[in-house]
Amino acid sequence: MGSAQQVAAKPAERGIELLDRIDYRLMETPADRDIIYRLRYRAYLKEAAIDPNPDRRITDRFDDMPNSWIFGVYLDGALASSIRLSISSPEYPLCPSVDVFQDYLQPEVDRGKVMVDPTRFVADPEIAGRFPELPYLTLRLCFVACNFFNADLGLATVRPEHRTFYTRLFNHQPLSPPRVYPGLIKPICLMAVDFPASREKVFARYPYLRSSYFERRMLFERGSGALAPALTGSALPFARASIVPKS
Repeated sequence: MGSAQQVAAKPAERGIELLDRIDYRLMETPADRDIIYRLRYRAYLKEAAIDPNPDRRITDRFDDMPNSWIFGVYLDGALASSIRLSISSPEYPLCPSVDVFQDYLQPEVDRGKVMVDPTRFVADPEIAGRFPELPYLTLRLCFVACNFFNADLGLATVRPEHRTFYTRLFNHQPLSPPRVYPGLIKPICLMAVDFPASREKVFARYPYLRSSYFERRMLFERGSGALAPALTGSALPFARASIVPKS
């Protein structure tokens, strides 16, 4: 018994065991953002995705967009990974993937689709090596966001060798061949999942990807609530959400 698919699924199955040791923190202050930008640099440099730069930081214009959320994922109190989630909507259509893959995504923008666009997914090299569950726990935020914003599509911009992982876990389907992403050496592909059609299938396979009404609000409802839609969904108490106070 022990097929390759079963072996690959084990980290995802163990992810739920680590969930109570995880904090998702919205990084909003300049000091907290700087920690994330430096983690991006270390992670990208480790995997030879960028050339060295004297600032030892990776940031871009989308970090400061009103439709972007930057998260630090803390494991046992230590920063383990980070991801940026940008939401393309009729009010705020521009996001990293729309910018790079406009030929594929502009028709969806024109149809008024809501798209969750995760980018800048990085992990601390040392912690990632000890916890193969970390990618699953970090990418869980994508489904939390899809729920909160009532997304039509969940996007993924990934290296070609990672496409199988996203198809297996999230039912993402490839949309484009590889192309250059600004600032990165290695090319990436565009993938997408029809969230309304796939959510129950994915949740049934990985129940820890579900989120509670409270968690979604804590993570994504900020300021005046701009971009925040009507909230729906279960009240399952999965994972803690930590909001770092503004200085």
